[in-house]
Amino acid sequence: MSQKIKWGVLSTAKIGLDLVVPAMQQCKFAEITAIASRTLDSANAAAQTLNIPMTFGSYDALLSSPEVDAIYIPVPNHMHSEWAIKAMQAGKHVLCEKPLALSITDIKKMIVARDAANVKAGEAFMVNSHPQWSKVRQMLQDGAVGKIQAIQGFFSYINKDPDNIRNIAAYGGGALWDIGCYQIHCTRYLLGKEPGSIMAQVRFDPNFKTDYLAGAIMNFDDVMASFMVSTQTMHSQRLSVYGEKAKLEIEIPFNAPTDAETTVVLGRESVLKQDGETIRLPIINQYTAQGDEFSKAILDDTEVPVPFEDSLHNTAAILATFESARTGKSIKPSDLI
Repeated sequence: MSQKIKWGVLSTAKIGLDLVVPAMQQCKFAEITAIASRTLDSANAAAQTLNIPMTFGSYDALLSSPEVDAIYIPVPNHMHSEWAIKAMQAGKHVLCEKPLALSITDIKKMIVARDAANVKAGEAFMVNSHPQWSKVRQMLQDGAVGKIQAIQGFFSYINKDPDNIRNIAAYGGGALWDIGCYQIHCTRYLLGKEPGSIMAQVRFDPNFKTDYLAGAIMNFDDVMASFMVSTQTMHSQRLSVYGEKAKLEIEIPFNAPTDAETTVVLGRESVLKQDGETIRLPIINQYTAQGDEFSKAILDDTEVPVPFEDSLHNTAAILATFESARTGKSIKPSDLI
């Protein structure tokens, strides 16, 4: 295998064409070699725009190519497990967009397929590859806020397009699957543990039948973590950690800019006093970093940034959030695995 992993892109989905593929074309250890769509015309159009050398008019044709080492999968949520399994069975390493799958059963099948094929596979939570998250986790471990008491997050945008896949229930649309997954994943990442129970409320759009507003409280032993997400609220995002002696805030936690530094603010006293410390992280494209970290894991035979086992627990927490809202009861994610 060469010192650059040759990647194929399975579908011409917007997130791939607009964000991930251009970023991965800047990677040191990855190169975008091919792209497939359900029609050759669509694949050719995307390839011409992004200067991708090989095109395929079907997903199966891409998976059969000996010129491709790994597959990036940005198809709609409900198709993730099917095509990830097919790619792994074809002997390809797999980086699949989040959320990895919509059921625990599907993820367990994906783990079996990965192990049988002996390939690298993971979920595309690009936030794990941005240094602001590893910095914050280290700060918390070093006691920057003292004993952690609470974590609070908010993530929202407005999308009322009925034809958008985020508003189609059958495709795994809705706020929790699209952005609630970040809140849960990142809280788990910072604390290094799983929520013991979740209590939630969810509101559904009467036309789309998808959740447009969701809020939950996750119990992590002695830490209480809460979040709200919405697909019909003015765009905003924040995540804050509250401790006995300080507050730590990630100012742009999820959609980190590629043209500016990201900042983490550590405040020690009153909100009326500007006595906090601002930590500035270097400019980075987290999708480029993700591509390089994943490719390096293939080359060095090490663990990928977000393995399927992590995805299993994150999906259980998402499903527990829905179940809590449905039943009005506190739900243990571990009971769903």
